[in-house]
Amino acid sequence: MKVLACVKPVPDPSAPVAYGGDGRLDRRGKLVLDEADSYGVEVALRLAEATGGSVAIASMSDAGDLSPLRSALAMGAEEAFVASDPRLGGADALTTARVLAELVRRAGAEVVVTATESADGYTGTLAAQVAELLGWPALTFASAVSVEDGVVTVKRQSESGTLEVSAPLPCVVSVTAGSVEPRYATFKGIVAAKSRPVTVLDLAELGLGPVDHDVQRVVEIVEAPGRAAGEKIVDEGQGAAAIAAYLESIKVL
Repeated sequence: MKVLACVKPVPDPSAPVAYGGDGRLDRRGKLVLDEADSYGVEVALRLAEATGGSVAIASMSDAGDLSPLRSALAMGAEEAFVASDPRLGGADALTTARVLAELVRRAGAEVVVTATESADGYTGTLAAQVAELLGWPALTFASAVSVEDGVVTVKRQSESGTLEVSAPLPCVVSVTAGSVEPRYATFKGIVAAKSRPVTVLDLAELGLGPVDHDVQRVVEIVEAPGRAAGEKIVDEGQGAAAIAAYLESIKVL
């Protein structure tokens, strides 16, 4: 069984956030592997180990800097499929999903693993979009994943408790951060990652047309309001009523 983990280079979270003139994130600085994707890579590796399969990674990123992807290869992934094209800069989530779906087809994967959402976009829609484009089922927000007899089973948290959901292969799965403990890359893995095969494809090679950048626009960027000081209630016999009144004022009750 071949498992494909979708990964994304994101701006280094330790660096100051910068935006371009179009309101989008400035990605010219240092990029690192999205921490959320390390959980997806770990889940993919464990599935492959349990089934005797292999792991590849897929990414839409700049082929000029593969260091973030090498981090995933150093964990144990065996190859990478990269969509790299200047016209993909600023692409929206659906365009990204279309590109990744083509990479999935090229890789010949049976299971696709993604993070729940990226650290820079937070759309949380990619897994469902890729699954829809492939015509596969999607199992989302998984905290545990297993494969047996051609069926993927996941556990996911809900407001009512833990749900167990299954779907036949092939399937797309999104995993939550903290679902597993990502392994550290060993020195041997870091060295091996430098020689792992990386297939780079542009839009034409993927059979995709031009990107419509007007589908999604950044209208405005505003600074989040600071947290106001909390209100201290001294209970002198009216504490419960005061708390109830406050909750009503913010429409919780």
